[in-house]
Amino acid sequence: MFGPVKSNEVDEFADSIVAELRLRHPPDAKAVTERKEVARLQKAFGKIFSRIDSFARSRELNLYSKARLANRIKWALKEAGYREDFIQTTTQEVATHVALAGTRGRDKRVR
Repeated sequence: MFGPVKSNEVDEFADSIVAELRLRHPPDAKAVTERKEVARLQKAFGKIFSRIDSFARSRELNLYSKARLANRIKWALKEAGYREDFIQTTTQEVATHVALAGTRGRDKRVR
């Protein structure tokens, strides 16, 4: 499972993330104001970011692959019609998760 990741694998994963997001929180969804809706959305995002973390930890993503993943998600969200603030926040979180997931669990050397 470890090894260099191919561009099409990154693209397919990004597309699956956006598809899941569109199901859980459609672009035309109303603003989330009720506690129950906020909790549901947090749970959905938790699952999505957990998938992103697993993907990044199980592959050798280089800088190009990490940028490609975040960029592919960003543009797919734009094409789907999400609000710009939602796109920016989501893309930032994706980039952060990908960057941090690659460092977690890999370097177990004792210093």
